[in-house]
This record gives sequence, structure tokens and C-alpha cells, in this order.
Amino acid sequence: MVTAQHLLDLKGDDVWTISPEDTVFDALRLMARVDIGALLVMEGDDLIGILSERDYARKIVLLGKASRDTKVREIMTSRVFSIHPLQTIEECMDLMTQKRIRHVPVVLDEKVIGVISIGDVVKHIIHKQRETIKDLTNKISSTQSFVA
Repeated sequence: MVTAQHLLDLKGDDVWTISPEDTVFDALRLMARVDIGALLVMEGDDLIGILSERDYARKIVLLGKASRDTKVREIMTSRVFSIHPLQTIEECMDLMTQKRIRHVPVVLDEKVIGVISIGDVVKHIIHKQRETIKDLTNKISSTQSFVA
């Protein structure tokens, strides 16, 4: 079984964070610069929330607020679901599906060690499916060669 730690080992363990007192504009600028869809909101070493593009769209754009005047704290999602590095990718995918979230911090001993996105999970699943198809194709080819 592939674990969250295995996926972090493959993709890297970069963790992009923002302070709750920074502006939403600063958060968006950082997300655009590093090409990600969410930032972890940290107070010191404590994970206190997550700010996603979805938060921005629903809590700034739709409500007519200004991103330059709004603090991250005001629109972040405070309830953050996380996984342990030894949990499987399937468990991660189940959590994302059940909670309708796209980013999950990987936490060990109350310390964030990485973030897994839905894109990371889908990319891994596609890779595994391609391997399976290749293996099955090779088995079929070798069986047909043996019969002929």
C-alpha cells in the first residue's frame, strides 16, 4: 500500500504557509508565484487554518470584499483535516471526497511535514493504472505468443 509519506517522498515536502495577519492579497500573490491552490495558515508552529482559492472566491469575490483590506484570518477555513504519514493514499482520497476538500496537510507529532493535493492523488492513481495496463498487456502478449 502506498502511504502519504511515500507520495511526499515522490513529490517533495514543500509547505507553503501564510500568517493569519497577512492580507488575502498577499496570500493570492504567493499562491500565484508558486502555482498552488492553497496555503496553510500558521501561527508560529501551530496550524490554525487553510486558505484556498475556493475561500477567496466564496468569501471575497462573492461578498464584494477587497483582498487588499481583508486579513487571511477573516476568510480562512479554521477546521483543517489532516492525515498521518503512514495513512494510505486511499484513506487520503476518502477523506478528501467525504469532506469535499482538495488539500490535506500531512502531520506527524503535531508538526506539518507536507501537503497532499487532490492533483497529487490523481496523478499517482493514473500512474498506477498505466503500470497495471502495461503489465496486463505484457501478460496477454506473452500468453498469446505461447499459444501460437
